[in-house]
Amino acid sequence: MRMDDAALVLAQADFFDICDDEQLRMLGFAGDRRHFAADAVIYQAGEVPQGAYVLIEGTIRARHEGAEAGKPYALSEAGSVISPTSLIIDKPRPVTFTAVTDCEMLFVPRSAFLKLARQYPELAARAAQRIEQELGRYMHALEPLKRKMKGA
Repeated sequence: MRMDDAALVLAQADFFDICDDEQLRMLGFAGDRRHFAADAVIYQAGEVPQGAYVLIEGTIRARHEGAEAGKPYALSEAGSVISPTSLIIDKPRPVTFTAVTDCEMLFVPRSAFLKLARQYPELAARAAQRIEQELGRYMHALEPLKRKMKGA
């Protein structure tokens, strides 16, 4: 995949709207286009992802494991980002992502994103703010479950 093509893929992805054109090109250069056949596991719950994936085409199923287990959900919109927090946080994830159909994805390594964030402190600040917002939405979505557990 050419660097400019990868930058265009990243420009479609909500999370990467925190980057300017130059930063998108640099991440695109570091990115790696990957193909996953239907039923392939992109990553398993409990693993520590080494970066984030951006969906180019196909459909992915996400299934939470453990305490947050619930109904699986699907991602099929081009530009969907799988685990953007893994660009910054080096921790296992509670979600298994599996290709439902053949999928084309762009992998963005954590090491490349962190290097860029060190070069551009304003990017690091925007990334931290975005992840904080996403975690806030996630915690808000868990409130009904928390109330049910207290009432049990």
